[in-house]
Amino acid sequence: MMKKTYMFLASALALSFTACDTTRQTQEAENQTPTEALATGPTPDGAVMSKNGLRVFAFDDSQKYPESQLRLNTPPAGSVVEPGPVEFNYSVSNFQLTRMTPHSNADHMANSQQGQHIHNIVDNEPYTAHYETSFTKDLKEGDHVVLSFLSRSYHESLKHQGAYDLRVVTAGRPAERMEFDTKAPHMFYSRPKGEYVGPDTERIMLDFYLVNTELSTRGNKVRATINGTEFMLEKWMPHMIEGLPMGENTIKLDLVDNNGNLIPGPFNSVTRTFTLKPAA
Repeated sequence: MMKKTYMFLASALALSFTACDTTRQTQEAENQTPTEALATGPTPDGAVMSKNGLRVFAFDDSQKYPESQLRLNTPPAGSVVEPGPVEFNYSVSNFQLTRMTPHSNADHMANSQQGQHIHNIVDNEPYTAHYETSFTKDLKEGDHVVLSFLSRSYHESLKHQGAYDLRVVTAGRPAERMEFDTKAPHMFYSRPKGEYVGPDTERIMLDFYLVNTELSTRGNKVRATINGTEFMLEKWMPHMIEGLPMGENTIKLDLVDNNGNLIPGPFNSVTRTFTLKPAA
């Protein structure tokens, strides 16, 4: 009888400790500040660089799609097409176009209400976004470098092998031909682009696309000059920019070696402007 009483008391005591511990954990969770308990946007991957009122940091916590694949069927690489409207046709697998990317990052930067899409970049001009696998696009007479890649709904590119396509397409019979080495190191500009209004101005994503090269502390880098302030980017990841002023802003990107020398390539130095506007 005493043994049963002892076991009952021991069990009751254990349950009491468990209840107290559960209560303590619940209270600790309730006492967390909002920044501890809730995601407030992309999480910095590495140090946050701060200069002249600007904050720049890399992030790598977006939804991953390692199995997603993109293939450009037409126009074929090295093909000759007639100048004017040219049909582009893709095959996409393990990636749903028009789907809203299911990640909290979508709430903290400019997000396309049409969902996930394809970025099509011709000669490193501003990209066009496409939500279907077939469309037409005007090509002027000449040789054209065409980069295509899959994009999340908030315009962050998928950067793994198989998520992009790079090729040269010739329109018409140009008198002068362009020499472009598809195996050399290249950088293409993607974001920021256009106008940002209201809440979208708080955080601006910088995203670029690299082919045949990597970035590292002792290797190639991207020099980003934002409104005259220079930041050295050592990771091929999207970067967040905070602290930009309203109005027109300028970004210059240079793909450089470890000594800061520009790496040869037709698109490895590019300057773009974009505009921030307060909410109406």
